[in-house]
Amino acid sequence: MEMNLQLRHVVSDITGITGMKIIRSIVAGERDLDVLASYRDVRCKASTETIKAALNGNDRPEHIFALTQSLELYDFYQAKVLECDRHLEATLAVLGSDTEYDHSKLPRPRTKTKQVSTPSFDVRAALFGVLGVDLTQIHGMGPSLSLKLVGECGTDLRAWLSAKHFTSLLCLAPGNKISGGKVLSSRTRRSSSRAAALLRLAAVTIGRSDIALGAFYRRLAARAGKAKAVTSTARKMAVLFYNTPRHGMTYQDPGASHYEERYRNRVLGNLKRRAKSFGYDLQELPAQTNMTIS
Repeated sequence: MEMNLQLRHVVSDITGITGMKIIRSIVAGERDLDVLASYRDVRCKASTETIKAALNGNDRPEHIFALTQSLELYDFYQAKVLECDRHLEATLAVLGSDTEYDHSKLPRPRTKTKQVSTPSFDVRAALFGVLGVDLTQIHGMGPSLSLKLVGECGTDLRAWLSAKHFTSLLCLAPGNKISGGKVLSSRTRRSSSRAAALLRLAAVTIGRSDIALGAFYRRLAARAGKAKAVTSTARKMAVLFYNTPRHGMTYQDPGASHYEERYRNRVLGNLKRRAKSFGYDLQELPAQTNMTIS
């Protein structure tokens, strides 16, 4: 930024292939804009001319020195992250050595897109060797999130008798405050649990998807607000996370349309029962046909 290079505006991630090639070339002493723009990756949406215009800045020595130090620190931290990944892989291998799960039963990955900040090793296979189930089949739970949740909650969830106990621990279930037989408040309790925070973040992302949980999030957000929708969706994800390794549940998403149809049938059933209690019979209107008058 001090060199007035607008690289961040022409590439989606400056730590990607295009951005790092250009930055390393600048540090190495390259100043020709045509040469720098030629490092554009074929998947980059910006054209070579656009990248060339964005790199027309200044190259004062103090700025190059600061950029060089930043690049060295970036490479150092990347090496440390890779070292942590190797340690995680070895730890999961030790945990999986006590089990005899058949890796040939590992389901196909739900998505082939690699998420940002995902460990460099195959997390799906490593977790399957420990749990015997694939948590990434649950929508919203990628390899990185699944690994973090297992790290927070452990591999043995028998300490919680049911999913209700588990969601109550995470403070995702309603905390009824009752006095004299009257419910004074049902707000969820405050929590510093990292697992609950991770599930809330996943719930926000899943609210934009075309799945059953996404439809549930959008319906509840329109009726009760986004804050309650996030908590309720996070609770549903916590229940799925608990039931999958605890009871060997296989998650299958019915889709947003199936959820909307079930919700419609449930509302119609409630309306029919209320109408019947008042002595009325609720009937569906006949289909209206378009008539053309000549």
